Amino acid sequence: MYLSSEKKQELFENHGRLKSKGDTGSAESQIALFTFRINHLTEHLKTNKKDHSSRLGLLKLVGKRRRLLDYLYNRDIERYRAIIKELKLRK
Repeated sequence: MYLSSEKKQELFENHGRLKSKGDTGSAESQIALFTFRINHLTEHLKTNKKDHSSRLGLLKLVGKRRRLLDYLYNRDIERYRAIIKELKLRK
C-alpha cells in the first residue's frame, strides 16, 4: 500500500499539534494526511486518466481539506498560516 503505518505516524509527528505520535485528530495532522493522499491520487490520475472513481475520491478529499483549512482560518489564523507554509499549499 502507498501509505504504511510508519509513514502515517511520521506525518502525525511532523505536523501534529502536540508533536507526539498520538495526535491524530488535530486539524493540522488531518490536513497533512489529506495533502499526502491528494498528492498520491494526483500522480495516479496523471497516468490513469479514465479512472473516474479515483477522481471523485480526489475531489472529496480536496473538499474535506478545504473545510478543515477554513475551520483553522476562522479559529486561529496563526495555525492556519503555519500549516499553509509548512505544506506549501496555495491559497
